[in-house]
Order: sequence, then structure tokens, then C-alpha cells
Amino acid sequence: MIATVALMVTMLCANCSGDDDKAPVDPVIDTHPVVKTNPMQIYMHYMPWFQTKSYSGYWGSHWKMSTQNPDITDGTGKRQIASHYYPLIGPYDSKDPDVVEYHLLLMKYAGVDAVLIDWYGSHNVNDYGVNLSGANALVDKLDDVGLKFALVYEEYTAEAVQTQTGKTALYAAQLDMKYAEETYFSKPEYLSFNKAPLLLTFGPRYFRDGSKWEQIFSALKTKPRFLPLWDHGAYTGSTDNGEFAWVDFNTSLSKLDLFYNKKALFEMMIGSAYPRFHDFYEEGGWGDSYGYVDPTDGQTFISTLNKAKDRGIDYLQLVTWNDFGEGTVIEPTLEDEFLNLQQLQQFTGVNYGLDELQLIHQYYLKKKALKGNAAAELTLAQIFKSLTELDVAKATELMNQLN
Repeated sequence: MIATVALMVTMLCANCSGDDDKAPVDPVIDTHPVVKTNPMQIYMHYMPWFQTKSYSGYWGSHWKMSTQNPDITDGTGKRQIASHYYPLIGPYDSKDPDVVEYHLLLMKYAGVDAVLIDWYGSHNVNDYGVNLSGANALVDKLDDVGLKFALVYEEYTAEAVQTQTGKTALYAAQLDMKYAEETYFSKPEYLSFNKAPLLLTFGPRYFRDGSKWEQIFSALKTKPRFLPLWDHGAYTGSTDNGEFAWVDFNTSLSKLDLFYNKKALFEMMIGSAYPRFHDFYEEGGWGDSYGYVDPTDGQTFISTLNKAKDRGIDYLQLVTWNDFGEGTVIEPTLEDEFLNLQQLQQFTGVNYGLDELQLIHQYYLKKKALKGNAAAELTLAQIFKSLTELDVAKATELMNQLN
């Protein structure tokens, strides 16, 4: 934990007037909040599902799909991965604390307020158990950096639990919710609105009956503020409090515009912004492609960001930090480098730019290169502390000493 120097109570919302339709975010303590000129709340969708042979002992399916082999490298050293885009730091493991620090620091300096974790539940079937470990590795670092989080529940996983364990899907989902309540909801970093934890579901795809959701939430002390994916509210009955948007594939009539037109109908609406969609599913042997959204040299990200601002959206989900399989990648890549994060910095109005992003990247590279050097690791720990406290000058001075 970072030592508390000064406590500042901040409100994580654009409109904290107390009006029911504005869903005020509850107060939290943030020791070193990033100052933004744009009051919109920015949430980053995050995938915790990557494994590497060097860290976990094997290459996870999201780097391989069915056709790729990351052990194969080209003449430049790039590994063969299941993506059209390549992470600037190379394929990584979601449980690696160095990776988690790098990701969260980049988000902080781009004006991100919270991470929405793509969550496969609490059961150890298929790769759900290792995904849970990746999610928890991220959660463990959030208080150090000063970001909040919430879950995006992939509820269809309950069907696999039913098939493989004999538990009913409904009971499996109830256990997931109990785990979430006991492990996450009480954390000060967890996003809450009007004293209720925020919960999204990507669908629902399996539980498409509102009475099922009533049963799923019945074991909880507090019902979450619950948002299904856009156009899925009919499947959640009276349990939901709104909807959230995703990628708009329409080329003639904008689905995103139609969604924003319904803002007055929802207690809470979370919009979306994304840089592109270019999935690898067909090439990777995981089925047909879902479609394609052209990045248009970075203009797609800018236009979807500005659309949310123009329509007065209070909460915005960025799709996504690191879904390499679908190509909606905002984290730095070899192809785009820091472009999307620089665009986000301009949108959020933080007083940081490319220099700070490159400093964080350099910090990560030094962490890997100097592993085992005790003196250097002490300096790197000071650099991390300085970066979390937004003391860029001190972090730069310490980095120059290492160089």
C-alpha cells in the first residue's frame, strides 16, 4: 500500500447533485487524484485472461486460439499470436505484477477513473479459475495506483459449471454473486452508486428471464446497480437500472445514436468509445468474424469519444484495453504505439502527454531488465511510488540515475 501523505475526498461522477437519474457515485478516498478538465467518468474494459509460458508455464488460449503458436518468432523477434495487433511490451501474463503496474499507471496518466473487469465468475472449470487469478492480480494493485473497479459478469459461464460439476446454473450464478459480494463489493476501490455496487453483465446470454436474476440476487445483502448490454434489458425484468453500449457495426443508421436517444429512459447509461474492431476469430479458427470497424487513422476513437461528450453522457466505457482477439486494443501496440492513449489524454484533459507515457513504458522495461538487482529494484520501487503520487519530476530523476 502507498503511504498516505494527504487524504482528499473526491466524487467519482460528473453530476453528484443527488438526483436519482444521475446515480451519484459514492465518495471515495483518493490520495493522489489526477486532475481532469473533462468531468465525464471514464471506465476501461479490461481482459485478465492472458498466460505466457515464461510466467504461467504455458501459452494461454487467447494468445493462441486454434491456429497460432507463440513459440514461433519472425526475423524481428515477434511471436506468432492470435491478433492483428501486437502489444508494445510483447505477449504478457495477466498475473504478472509488473504488467499490472504498467497497465494501471498508463490508465491513470490517461485520465481513466476505473477498470471494468471482464469477469468469468468464481468457479474452477475451463479457464475460469486462471482468469479469476488474473482479475484478482489486477484488483490487488488498484489501491496502490488509485483507480476503482467493477465487474462485467460473463453469466453464461454458469452453464459450463452446471455441465461439468452437477451444480445447477442458477446455484452457480448465486455462488458467483456471493463471491463477488464477499471479495469485491466491500472494497473501497469498488464502484458504488447510491450505496449499491455497480455490476454489468455482458448479455445476458444464458439467464434470459427476469425472475432468474431476482433469484440470483436474492442471497445478497444489497442488490447491485445492475446494467445489461444494450438491447438486453428485456431479459433482466425489473432487476436492471439501465444499459451499457458496445461496438456499433452499423454503417448507415448509428446504433450508438439510437442508444443515446434513450438516455431519459434509464436510471443509468454507460456509453462506449472504441478505436476499431478487427477480430482474429476466422484466422484463429474460432468461428466467423463478427465484422470490421475501420480505425480511420485514429478518427474512429476520436469520433466515438466526442459523440459521448456531445450527447451529454456522464459515464463512458472504453472498449477495450486489451482484447487482442477482437482488435479493440487501446493499450500501446507496435502498430499504433501510444496514439490512442494520447487521444484519451486530450479528451479527459489531463496535464500529461507522451513523455509521461514513455516514462511508464521505460519503467516497465527497467523492471524486467534489472530483475534480481537489489539496488536497482529499490530505486524502481521509489519510481513506482513517485509515479502513483504524480511526482513525475522525481520519477524522471530516479530513472536518469538508473540509466
